[in-house]
Amino acid sequence: MSRIFRVGITPDFYIDAKGRFEDHLHSQLGSVAGIEVVAMPEQPGKTASAHDLDQFDAIFSLALRYTRESFRGLQRLALIARWGVGYDMIDVAASTEANVLLTITPEAVRRPVAEAIVAFIFMLAKNTREKDRVVRERRWRPDLKRLGTCIPGNTLGSLGCGNIAQEMFRITASLGFARYIAFDPYVDPAVAKALNVQLVTLDELFRQSDYLAVNCFLNESTKGIVGEAQLRSMKPTAYLINTARGPIVNQAALARALKENWIAGAGIDVFEDEPPDPSDPLLDCDNAVFAPHALAWTEEIARDNTIEACRNIIELAHGGVPHGAVNRDVLTQPGFQQKLERYKS
Repeated sequence: MSRIFRVGITPDFYIDAKGRFEDHLHSQLGSVAGIEVVAMPEQPGKTASAHDLDQFDAIFSLALRYTRESFRGLQRLALIARWGVGYDMIDVAASTEANVLLTITPEAVRRPVAEAIVAFIFMLAKNTREKDRVVRERRWRPDLKRLGTCIPGNTLGSLGCGNIAQEMFRITASLGFARYIAFDPYVDPAVAKALNVQLVTLDELFRQSDYLAVNCFLNESTKGIVGEAQLRSMKPTAYLINTARGPIVNQAALARALKENWIAGAGIDVFEDEPPDPSDPLLDCDNAVFAPHALAWTEEIARDNTIEACRNIIELAHGGVPHGAVNRDVLTQPGFQQKLERYKS
């Protein structure tokens, strides 16, 4: 790497993750010869501009949006290193066409997000929201409408059986669930079998789960996949948990499902719009527990997301293929190969 490899930090880091990433970023990149790290300028509409992107070789990215226009005419940019695993805010096809690699941090998020799901399971099972409220209102046990339930004998289901779902199943192996089920047309059946997870149809997943966790990426095929029909097919004693992406679930239908008791409750960390509108009826549902897209945000995930994203940057800066590559088709394209060659020299 004979030339300066310039890394841009997206502006939202200094708002949404201020004080959470800087030290770890400096510890990873600050001493690497040839790498310069600077803050990107503000991006109007929280959408990346092609002009600003092409001032950098890599972008250390939180939640900035990248449209097809963002990639138009790019020559220098080679990498978007996402801090996390969701990339629905990025036009991946346009990124590939522009010879820009996208990487994510699956190792960093696996355990924290899986733990967040388990936390929701316990909060819902033990009815912690109502019990907390009763005490705060200076009332006591006789005022409880519902006591809570125990976990043994229930079925834990997952919409998706990838990295996070597999960790969820591992963590809950000793809790006494009678069955583990999942719908995922892409998972290796041998992987599911090794975790004692039965692969079922989408309809069976909704009908049979007592706790159903959403663990899939948001894309055109999964947007709104949890709708009114699916929620109506669930048991009235069942719980829905979403720590993935809000638009996977039809939020209006979920609000009705909770208000009309189609299901027993929900644990929701992600919303269709973030933050949600204060008048959103979902927020009035007493049988739901909420978090501000942050239940998995721990000191460890802030550290490990930063470290893993920096590893992806360093690997590319030295002319290698980052371990967290998403759009691997770009790796064989002549335009991207030319970028790699200049980092090797």
